[in-house]
Amino acid sequence: MAVLTDNSHASKVLWLALALVLLAAALFKPALRLLFAIDYTEEIAAAAAAYGLDPLLVAAVVKVESGFNERARSPKGALGLMQVMPETGAWVARQLSWPEFHPDMLYDPERNLTIGTWYLRHLANTFDGNLVVALAAYNAGQTRVQQWLAEQRWDGREETLADIPFGETRRYVRRVLDTMDTYIWLYDHGREQVSNPAESN
Repeated sequence: MAVLTDNSHASKVLWLALALVLLAAALFKPALRLLFAIDYTEEIAAAAAAYGLDPLLVAAVVKVESGFNERARSPKGALGLMQVMPETGAWVARQLSWPEFHPDMLYDPERNLTIGTWYLRHLANTFDGNLVVALAAYNAGQTRVQQWLAEQRWDGREETLADIPFGETRRYVRRVLDTMDTYIWLYDHGREQVSNPAESN
């Protein structure tokens, strides 16, 4: 009987601990949602749907690249929400048959998301659908990542991110993936939180 009593007590303690963890998570989520808010939900949802990407992935890229600052400009000259380089923007605009392109267009959220998401989809297609490699190429450049893979310096898996030669790129890919995981955890409706922004109200 003593054994059964001990087991019963241990079980109660375990369930109490689990309940406290769940309660803490429930109370903590609203604060984290402020820190990991998703802006431009309609534009992100539209661009992600147009090019077959998870909207929470696109949102994570935007969060890491610019913190949702549409006027962001990097020291290297990357512009807007997804920090698109003007030469990349001009190339993508030609692929999309836009009649004209000017770098200032990259400050427009809808245009920036269209170009950035199209380019990320292009990279994913180039690397056989491997989004981890596509993210590395988005940061370090397609040619450089192709060289790493060809020279077997990295095998393209998330589990081997530490093998990526560039520290900046290692950290970038890790941050995007972690941010996406955070978005999935934070929003009760998961990807629907971005696809159907009205439901978050």
